[in-house]
Order: sequence, then C-alpha cells, then structure tokens
Amino acid sequence: MTTDTSWRFARATTPYVRALAGRRFSPWAVVHHRGRVSGRELAVPVVVMATPDEFVINLPWGARTNWVRNVQSAGSCTIRWKGADHRADSPAILDEAAARPYYSRTAWWIARKLFPADAWLRLRRAGQGM
Repeated sequence: MTTDTSWRFARATTPYVRALAGRRFSPWAVVHHRGRVSGRELAVPVVVMATPDEFVINLPWGARTNWVRNVQSAGSCTIRWKGADHRADSPAILDEAAARPYYSRTAWWIARKLFPADAWLRLRRAGQGM
C-alpha cells in the first residue's frame, strides 16, 4: 500500500477499530493520553505487541505524530488492552532491529505487510523494572 492508500484505509476503518479496540478479544488497544498543548484527554487505537513487562506499538505514520509526541512529553499513558487499563511509562522509539524480537515470525510478516513502519514505540508497564 502506498502512504496515501494506507492513510485512506486507516481513515475508513478507524470507526470500526475504535469500536473494538481495548476489548477483551480484540487485537487492538487504545492509548489514552493528554494533549501536550490542549491539555485535553485523547485516545488513539493502535496495534500492540505485549510482553509481561512492555508494550510495543507499530508506528506506520512515524514517530513524530502528535499522539506519540504527547506520550513522550508526558512520559506515560494508559493503555486499554484486553479489557483492562495498564499504566505505561518510559516511552522509547525503536528501530526495526530493536522491534523485531518482540514479534513472532508470522506477526512480523503481517505487521510489515499491513502496517509498514520504520519506527515503533516501546512502553514499559508502570512499576516494572528497566
């Protein structure tokens, strides 16, 4: 998919993804964060890979999107995933080599085909070690 096609696809599917994101059996999560300029509470649906200690989020629109910058500025957010809220902090941008170990071979292939990216956001579950 080209960037223009990907953007159009995302815009068309966002209402459906928002309706499913964060629910118990959904592959999507919702990142809840506060706007660094507006101060408003905001939410964005994302695809997340989770470990017991961390969340890794594919960033197909890059690491400079407003919501990523909001999370980085605040240093934390809440991720609604699998029907529960999880505090997450210590945001870090990963490159492909650093993100790859978080994915199974199949999940990596799917992520690269459906959501091509050159950056990922890693968040540690709050209270977990570094």
